[in-house]
Amino acid sequence: MPDVPYAMQLRRKRERLQTWFPDLTIGQVVASPREWGFRHKVAFAFAPQTGSADLVMGHFQVGSQRVIRIDECPVHSVRGNHLAFALRDALMRGRVPPGILRHVLIRTSDDEREAVVMLVVTANHPSLRGPVRAFLEGPERPDGFLLNIHDRPGPYMVGPTTLRLTGRGHVRDEVHDAVFQIAPTAFFQTNVGAARVLVSTVLASVGAAREVLDLYAGSGLFSLPLAMRGARVVSVEENKQAVSDAHENLRLNRLPAEAVRLIAARTEDALGRLSRRAWDAVILDPPRQGCAPRVIEVVCALAPSRVVYVSCQPERLADERAQFARGGYALTQVTGIDMFPHTDHLEAVAVLTPASTVKERTREPRRRDTRPDPSRLDRRRGAPGCRRST
Repeated sequence: MPDVPYAMQLRRKRERLQTWFPDLTIGQVVASPREWGFRHKVAFAFAPQTGSADLVMGHFQVGSQRVIRIDECPVHSVRGNHLAFALRDALMRGRVPPGILRHVLIRTSDDEREAVVMLVVTANHPSLRGPVRAFLEGPERPDGFLLNIHDRPGPYMVGPTTLRLTGRGHVRDEVHDAVFQIAPTAFFQTNVGAARVLVSTVLASVGAAREVLDLYAGSGLFSLPLAMRGARVVSVEENKQAVSDAHENLRLNRLPAEAVRLIAARTEDALGRLSRRAWDAVILDPPRQGCAPRVIEVVCALAPSRVVYVSCQPERLADERAQFARGGYALTQVTGIDMFPHTDHLEAVAVLTPASTVKERTREPRRRDTRPDPSRLDRRRGAPGCRRST
């Protein structure tokens, strides 16, 4: 998509949304505040140059482990790129032996004033000391430098051991009046500008809800702004590092512990403990594969006034819509947000409300003596209906 004008990209993404939700009126997809330089999490892989002592830094070719050399990445933040290429050049001059270098991860703040670099290596090899020292003494010096030891094969980019060599281990960014600490490996949106749009859309969709359940909550992207508006939030997240970050973000924003209750657990496991509480709204922000059927079933049984579903795979949400309908919830609104220009990726925020409420809003007035009994209609059609837990 890089060769397609951005306005046309947005039109095409809107058309895709309309295809998946043909019965809804889909508005314009909300544009990313930045068309270029929007990725504030920079990631490159290292590999030895075939037939040469030079070092290749770039991205993996699709479907392979071959690293394609990259000399410019316009979707990365400008400072992130400068840091990555300066580190690459220092490592090349230092002649680090093959097999030591794996990845570099860089996190910059939205305004690029802050930056932290993490170099992922197979071992803390003596050959790294000179190049790293030269990099840190150079003009592109970051605010913090981390060395991660990752000596096992596999799909994960980082290993279990991280050494902080200098400075801070995180940057700070503000989203909807909440301040977040974000490490290079943090579970946080990479496009901070678009994340602000996403949070504003979710908050508007939640409305005046006072009791909110935030599922797949990450480090508190939605929970903290909601709590700062006065809502009482229960936040459920499986990733322990994300939960640890959320605790730190609560402290950083001086929010009392009772404002956001953090639960470190799989969503499927946590829902059983929360079934007896009345919820005004439930937020779902699942991974790309969507929600497990059991999660949708239990969320509907909780009978919230509305469900706000943040989907990074709207086509999957379109498939799940039928199960929500069986649980008594109708999809009433879908808003597209472009988190990643020049890609096929599309984020959507959907609002689901009890189907009975939708019917009441759309039903034409009828004479009292001819109106069907709703309970009989439900029994005839086999509508399951959701009841508020007691």
